[in-house]
This record gives sequence, C-alpha cells and structure tokens, in this order.
Amino acid sequence: MAQVQVTIAWPFMPKNLVGYISRAFQFSRQFLYRWTVNWRFLDEETFLSPEFAFTLIAANLAVLSLFFATRWLRPPQRTIQEFISSIWEPSPLLMQKEIVLQITPSYIMTILLSSMAIGLLFARSLHYQFYAYIAWSSPFLLWKAGLHPLAMYGVWAAQEWAWNVYPSTSASSIVVVGCLFLQVFGVWWGTRTDSPTEEISVDEKGRTHAHVD
Repeated sequence: MAQVQVTIAWPFMPKNLVGYISRAFQFSRQFLYRWTVNWRFLDEETFLSPEFAFTLIAANLAVLSLFFATRWLRPPQRTIQEFISSIWEPSPLLMQKEIVLQITPSYIMTILLSSMAIGLLFARSLHYQFYAYIAWSSPFLLWKAGLHPLAMYGVWAAQEWAWNVYPSTSASSIVVVGCLFLQVFGVWWGTRTDSPTEEISVDEKGRTHAHVD
C-alpha cells in the first residue's frame, strides 16, 4: 500500500513536497463538533484541541504497530526485520511460495477489516456515512473476536441503535466508540492463537511439503 501511495504522489512530490504532504494529510484540519458521531461525550473544547488530535494519531499508530508485530506477521512466519528487508530485496522464489501458501482469505480479510476498524476507532470525527463501512464489517470482526453468538448480536444491536440516533448524544457516541473498541481488541485477543498448524515448505522442484507441529 505504501508503494502505491508513493507511486501516485511521485508526479507531485518533486514540485512541491511540503505542499503535497500538508494537503494530503492536513493534520491541522478542524471538524465541526455538531456533526461528530463518535466524540459527542467530550466537550467541544477538548474535541477541537490539538492535544486530542495528536493523542488520537499516536494511539492509532501504536495499535497498528501492535497488530502488525503480534498478529499480522504471524501466518507468514516472518520477523519485522525480514519483512522490512523484503521490501528492498525480494525473498527467493521458493520462500515467496512458502509465504503465499500461508496466506488465507480469512487472514487477508482480517488484516483489511481490523486495520480499517482501528482507523475508525481513533478517527478525529466520524460522520453518519461512515456506517457504510462499519455495518458490513462488524459481523466478521465480532466472529473473529470469538464472542458468544448472543454477545455478537448484542454488540451489533447496540451499534445499530447508536448509529441511528440523530443528532448524536453522549450516550450514543459512547456506544459507538465502545463497540469499535470491542471489535478491535476483541479481534486482537481472539486471534492470539491463530497460527499455521502445519509448516509448509517448497522444494526446488516446486513441490509442497507439510510438516505438522
């Protein structure tokens, strides 16, 4: 994803790097308190403060790093150093095949939806249209969290109620943030034992071999 972002930005960066970065990310942007769905339980002064904005950014990066180091690198069975090195120096073909065999659709979906949920949890302000992302992803995230079916339905119902309160209230915004918190850290806890039960290797002829632990 980083490579795609750099490729798209490359035509603009040589001409005005500072201008591009400041407009692309625009950390100084202010949001209207009246439209926030997730932080209504805070007072307006706190909501608009730079300290709150930077706290959210720091928390976002910290949780992303936590997931990256302890969850997202587990199925490929690679360390952070190996992952970073592979960006500049691609792994040998046989090793790439071994990694591909460990990447399942569930693993890919978990990364995509959990990273999105982390971004939403620490978003500076969520508006009602963001529920288009949350509504369809929550069932999968709650399932990966390993919650009891009754608890899953309870969280889903509470979230549905909170996003249909207009204008938002302190109670509804607490539920919005609480449901996202349960999904993010529920997935982190629920996937603590997710690891390949087999060590798959590829020989020089491209044949796969499974070694059960």
